[in-house]
Amino acid sequence: MLDKEGYRPNVGIILVNSRNQVFWGKRIREHSWQFPQGGIAHGENPEQAMLRELYEETGLLPEHVKIIGRTRNWLRYDVPTRWVKRDFRNHYKGQKQIWFLLRLVGRDHHVNLRASTHPEFDAWRWNDYWIPLEDVIDFKRDVYQQALEELSRLLFTNRNVCNSRQPQKLLITPEN
Repeated sequence: MLDKEGYRPNVGIILVNSRNQVFWGKRIREHSWQFPQGGIAHGENPEQAMLRELYEETGLLPEHVKIIGRTRNWLRYDVPTRWVKRDFRNHYKGQKQIWFLLRLVGRDHHVNLRASTHPEFDAWRWNDYWIPLEDVIDFKRDVYQQALEELSRLLFTNRNVCNSRQPQKLLITPEN
């Protein structure tokens, strides 16, 4: 399902733990990391799609998370032509996304990357909120930055946003 401009409606999920670290999933058979995301099916609203994608990609249920907020508007990225199947090249431009910020209220052991018959990730980790985005595929980086910036106001005071913008890659052991 594409809009009239050639963008597929989609949701993105920024999942944070109690330390405001973000969940990153490593794409199967790739060396790139990303936030959970996925398309909005016909008849779904963005929140319904987000909860479905959350379960499919992380195994988390609605009772494992609290919705903190979402982006006000759609954020768009274009997919390079080489990534688009030949049959879709004349009308598919990319994705438009509503991003949700969720707090994990469950435990790390609730994450199950094999909850779906078609898993997206083969590993996951917690990272600093302002992690450098070089591990994200290049054409998604601007949207990630926009979503992180817009939703950061819901987690940090102005002072903490400035202080926390020293990006670090943190490998954290799972919480008990």
